[in-house]
Formats: sequence, structure tokens, C-alpha cells
Amino acid sequence: MHFSRRPLFAALLLALPAISVHSQQADTDVLEEIIVTANYRETSLMNSVGSISVLGQDTISERAAQHLEEVLNAVPNVTWAAGASRSRFVQVRGIGDLEQYYDPKYYPSVGMKLDDLELGDSANAGMLFDVEQVEVLRGPQGTRFGASAHAGMVKIRTHAPTDTFEGELSGGVGNYDSYNLGLVLSGPLGEDVKARVAVQQYNSDGYIDNERLNEDDSNDFDELTLRSRLQWAPSDRSHYELSTFYFDSDNGQDAWSLENERDTYTDQPGEDNQETLGITLRGDWLLTDALTLETVVSYIDSDLHNSYDADWVSDEFCQQYLCSFGNDTAREVFDRDRERWVADMRLLGNRGDDRYVIGLYANDSSEDFDYQYFSLWYGDYATTSDYDTDRYAVYGEYEYAATDRLSLVAGLRYERFEDDYSDTNGFSEDGSDDLWNAELSARFDWTDDTMVYATIARGGKPGGVNTTASANRPWMSPPFQDFTQGKLSFDDETLWNTEIGIKTRQFDQRLGLTAAAFYMDRENAQLENWMWDDAAGLWIGYLDSTSDANSYGVELEATMLVTARLELFANLGWLETEVDSIEAFDLDAWGFVEKEDRDQAKSPNYQYNAGARIMFTEQLSARLEVEGQDDSYYGYYHDGKLDSYDLFNASLQWQNDSINVTLWGRNLTDEDYAVHGLYFGNDPRDNYGAWANQTYFQWGEPRTYGVNVSYAF
Repeated sequence: MHFSRRPLFAALLLALPAISVHSQQADTDVLEEIIVTANYRETSLMNSVGSISVLGQDTISERAAQHLEEVLNAVPNVTWAAGASRSRFVQVRGIGDLEQYYDPKYYPSVGMKLDDLELGDSANAGMLFDVEQVEVLRGPQGTRFGASAHAGMVKIRTHAPTDTFEGELSGGVGNYDSYNLGLVLSGPLGEDVKARVAVQQYNSDGYIDNERLNEDDSNDFDELTLRSRLQWAPSDRSHYELSTFYFDSDNGQDAWSLENERDTYTDQPGEDNQETLGITLRGDWLLTDALTLETVVSYIDSDLHNSYDADWVSDEFCQQYLCSFGNDTAREVFDRDRERWVADMRLLGNRGDDRYVIGLYANDSSEDFDYQYFSLWYGDYATTSDYDTDRYAVYGEYEYAATDRLSLVAGLRYERFEDDYSDTNGFSEDGSDDLWNAELSARFDWTDDTMVYATIARGGKPGGVNTTASANRPWMSPPFQDFTQGKLSFDDETLWNTEIGIKTRQFDQRLGLTAAAFYMDRENAQLENWMWDDAAGLWIGYLDSTSDANSYGVELEATMLVTARLELFANLGWLETEVDSIEAFDLDAWGFVEKEDRDQAKSPNYQYNAGARIMFTEQLSARLEVEGQDDSYYGYYHDGKLDSYDLFNASLQWQNDSINVTLWGRNLTDEDYAVHGLYFGNDPRDNYGAWANQTYFQWGEPRTYGVNVSYAF
């Protein structure tokens, strides 16, 4: 842990009360109530069972966050993996996918929802313009979401249409030639109809300089977000909503450098593009005073293109340096076309003080995948594949009010999973699985301001076929053919989560505190692994389910309203993980080795986020915060780690009735920290030890700063 910058910040926090000596008395002020919507019913955060974090609109605005990845660092025991222009996969308590190249993945371990729309693993579209709050649920959410939330769920909740007309025009500029421009319109269209439309364009040159092409925008961001919500309430007993979502990104993909700098030498910088259209139709009917029917039908279509310069250099580079075997000029291209239909229907009822839910769920998904690899050394290779999945589930939950203070909850979900895969290599496979998820919880209201809970939950994630390994096995060299004989498929993963927690409000509702301790046990843990078959020129990715794994830890979140003008907050996570045993191809030993008692990838032992909000006047406020995490492995085929880091963020806001101005800065100390890593030999220069194995990093955001302005009308 690095403390070099923290004494200054700690001294500042200790001095902050002096800033507020002229403030109002705090005994008239309380913390705002936070409502969680990811459950079946809207519930106060302090009354919700489970370890849940909620990031509100103020946090998003004060951090000047454009994308989900710019706020998730504030959540304990939650990390994200890059590998593309944006974070595409999220890990909760060390469980989650790390990257995607060839194999289809319809079951990311951490689910992603935008209101009622399932984004799946399209987290690139997690833009935060006109978002009210982000809810993060840790642990399996089996009853509610099934295998879609095996380790947790992230829900992005947007602003709803308003009863009166209002609008907002916003814009901002920052370093690296970044800018954003947005418009929101909301209000009634008739007596029973109201609507909201939000549109934003965000651009930035990115943080990479391409020396070969003399460009500073080869890893740029170009992202358009458009959302609409139309609500119709023809009576007090019925409500309908039509939501649309459109996201179009044309981002660069040029992140890797031989010297681990922000300077690249590629002559074929890649692209990371996504075009997504989502439509959701929701209906709510109050059948009786004690029974409600809810139905949600959604459709999402995503076209994803990802390409990159696989050798990272150019012919000119190999003229400047002596390169072994010259320049490969390799390029890899991934094109995916995904479609998903989802229908979810449930009855929510009351029986006296007891409550229950009964639901039906259906999901039909497909992916058409085109893969191309162009190589001077290994030749050109192309393949296409089709992958279809069908999921059907029935689920229920019953909440029993045992006493005025004690309630018990039991939930169960049975899910049928079927899939069908085929590709132009002549490989095809179809399978089916029966999955079940369950939860038992007890909640006790210790006092009017304190609640304690205990829960045990089971999550199931389907097994399947390692399509890359299976399709390419005939071309592997004999040692790799022998090794993959037992790795061509992976088993169902079962996750058990045992958790106890406390949520309390103290000091006249000025201190909010939540804490949770957990133990998670994974049977047949699905772990991502890679191996390099040099003789065949193949990188082979696969899921390995031959080992069990476990993790345990603590999450603590506290907010203290010291005075009416000073609020302190701290979010802390501690995590210990262990993989029993995993066999991998070690590039240094150049053979298969067994690794025992290994930490899970992307599982830092600690994470923290702490800071203060200060109201200098009724119009002028500031936010100061530090955040960081411990080092962590980023894979299993090597022992490379992402180093620990500590970041300092700050913002200054001025606002009146209609204008808001925010001066903001992130990573103000300009610390270099990695968000993804690779380990292999890719440097062709003889005088640098050609093809020696080395760790390569994809760097996180450097020092960024700017100003955002919004005008409400």
C-alpha cells in the first residue's frame, strides 16, 4: 500500500470541519433515503437484504463520469477488465469474465441491465448520461435473474419522464481534445401520457500516440447515446411503458506498446465499434388491491466489430531496428451480430403481512460470428459460426412475516438451458442443462434504525463446449492435442454464497453504515485460460472447470453528515480468494505446470474509496476523494500482476436554479496504472532479446480534467 500522498489528504479531511464553522446546525439535516429498484419491489437500501451499493446522480456528476467504468472503482470488491476501448466485463468478489476473443459468451458471470433491458456482455454501452443511479448487487441473484447474475448484477437506472415539462442542455470540454454535448426533454404529451428523450455525443482523442502514423487519436472515443421512455397510464390500475435505446460507438483499438508506454508503432491500428438497438415494452396491471401483474418484453440487436494490429509494429519499425524474421503484418478481426428476445411475466401479491412472487421467463438469443486472421507468417485464416441459445425459467419467492421485527424469505428458480453451435471448420455441438438457483434469507429489525440479515444463496451457470479448442484441435501439435482432450468441454459451475450483514442509521440519521461479511464457494469454477502452440501458430483460449475455488471477505460503506455543509464517505472492500489447482501451459517453462492455491484473477486483496463533499455556500461545493486497490493477477497462464495503485480525484461545482458548472479532474497525480495485461513474447528486436516473454500492460486513464456546464429549463 502506498501512503506517500495520503497524509496530505488526511490532513485536509481533518481541517475540513473548520471550513464549515459558519454552517447551519446539523441536527436539522439527515441523509437522503436511497431506493433500490433491482429487486421485485422498490425498497429502501437500508431495508434491502444483501450487499448492495448505489451510486447516485451526484456521484456521477461530480466524477464527470461518461461511462460505467469511471464509477465502479468506488464500489467495494468490484473490478472490471478492459481488453477493448471500454470495460466489457465486470468482476464481483473476484468472479467474472476477463475478456472475449473467439468463444461465444451468453453467460457473463455479472449481469448488466439498463432499466428493464438486458445488456448482457455489451457493457461497452454502459454510458451514464441522464442516469439517475447505478445499483450494484453482490453475490448470486438466482431467484430474480438466474444465471444472468451468477456472481452479481449491475443495474443502470435512467431518469423517468416527468409530470411537468422540463429540459436540460449540457456540454463539456477536457484535455485530450474531449468534448460532450447532450440534450434532455421530458414532460407530458397528453392527459395520461408523458415522455422523456435523452441524446448525447461524446468524443475524445484517447490517451495513445501512434508514432508510426504520427497520430494522437488512434485509440479514440466516438460514442452516441440515445434513449427514450414513453409512459401511458390510462387508469389507476394500469400502466404501460415503451423504451428505446440506441448506442453507436466508433472507437479506436490501439492500446498495446512493446515498451509499455502510451506510444505505439502499429501501421494497422484497430477498431472497437458497437451499434446496439434495444426496445422494451412493459405493462403493469393492478388486478386486485393485493395482486399485481407485471410483464416485460424486450429485444436487443448488437453489431460488434473489434480488430487490432496483432504484431504491434510496422515495416518501418523493422527497418529502424533489426527484427528477427522481419514484420509479420498480422491483423485479427472479430465481427459479431447478436440478437436477443426476452419475455418476463410475474405476479406480485400480498397475503396479510406476507408477500410473494411467481414468474415465468423466456430468452431466445443468437450470435453470428465472423473471424479473420491475416498473417504473413501463418497465412490467412477465416471462419464463421452460428450460436443459438434458448432459456426458459419458472421462479418464485415468498416472504413470511414471522413477527413485527423478523421476516424470512425463500426463493427458488428452475431454468432450462439449450444451445446449438456450428462453424465452417465442420465442428458442431448442441447441449442442454437443467439449472436451479435458490435463496434463503432472514431479516431482523434490531431497532427502528438498525437491521441485520443473514442469507445463503445458490447460483448455477451452465457448462458448454470450448469451441476454439474443439474446432482447432486437428491443427494443434501433439502435446496440445493430448492436453485438450480433457478440456474440450467445461462443466456447470455451482456458486454458494453465505453472507451476514448489518445496515444502520445513527446520530439522528446523519450516519449511514452498511457492512457485510461473506464466504463464497465455487464448485467446478469456470476459469479463463490461454495457451500458445508455437508449432501450430495458435493461441488457444478455453474455460477450465477442473478445479474448485473459494473466496471470503468484507464490504463496508459509510456516509457521515458531519454538518449541514460537510459530508464524509468511505467504501472499503477486503477479499481473499483461492483456486485449488489449475493446469496451464507455462511460457517460461515451455510446458504444462500445475498451479495450486492460486488467487483468482482480478481479485485485489483490498479496495477503497474515501473522501468528502463540502458545501462552501449554497451555490458552491466541492468533492475530494482518493481511491485505490491492491495488486492482482490478470490470468492463469502466467504469474504476472497488475500493480496496486492510488488515485486522487476532485471537482468543484457551482450551481443556481438553472445553471450548473463543474470543474473536474481524475487521477490528478497522473499515476500510471494498468487495467489489463498480457504475457508472451512479441518484441521482434534482436538487441532487446527477440521474442523474450514479457508482461505488457493496457494503461488506465491518465490525468484528465475539464469543465462541464448544464442549463436546465
